[in-house]
Amino acid sequence: MESVPVRCPVCNRDHAYSTPAYPCPCGVPTTPPLLRDAPAVRVGHRSWNDVWVTVRCASCAREDQWPQPELCCPCGTVLRIPVRPVAAAPSPTSPVSPAHIPLPRTAAHPRPTFRPMTIRTGHDAVIAAGLYLTWLGYRDVGRPGAGPASGIDLRGDGVIAQVDSSTRPATLRAVETLWLNALGTSAAGVFFSLAGYAADARARADGVGLPLFVIDLTGTPQPVNSPADELVSTGA
Repeated sequence: MESVPVRCPVCNRDHAYSTPAYPCPCGVPTTPPLLRDAPAVRVGHRSWNDVWVTVRCASCAREDQWPQPELCCPCGTVLRIPVRPVAAAPSPTSPVSPAHIPLPRTAAHPRPTFRPMTIRTGHDAVIAAGLYLTWLGYRDVGRPGAGPASGIDLRGDGVIAQVDSSTRPATLRAVETLWLNALGTSAAGVFFSLAGYAADARARADGVGLPLFVIDLTGTPQPVNSPADELVSTGA
């Protein structure tokens, strides 16, 4: 699995980013070729047209559109990892293993590997978040019925969640709204965002113990604060 060093331009924290693998129709896992010497770019605004890259399968040479590699820094900044254009791609190498979310360390029974779904629309993001909550162990997760409470996109047995699929970082008001709804319904609150979180929203979530996740375009949520890390580790 290819790995490149990434430095966050906001907090200067260093990361080692490993590119995810995607299943080519021929059955061989395929990874976007990363540009090792190019700096990561901070994502401020997203459009659906500029977050896809062309990737050539090393086995069958088929070219498909896959999500642009991204990384969420613990400071809340979403970083876009530069990819080598297909025309400059190196010669085929041996296949790589698909990326997956590590199984929880403290759960009584290991969970199977989470199977993400590619995000192309806001509706896809809600579906991906619901699948992830179910994978964490919450039951009966789905969209609320008619007239859902403000800020609630998903509801399950003992959990409510908001999914922000906009191109701007989630705001303090959105985080506080979900937290208050969770208190009012005696449920756990979980927040998912495609574009990360504003600094004050992240600070408030840390203070009240609200788990925050960023969903990349492969449909894989990544924890961005300690309550989210704990939820992934222990499950529902």
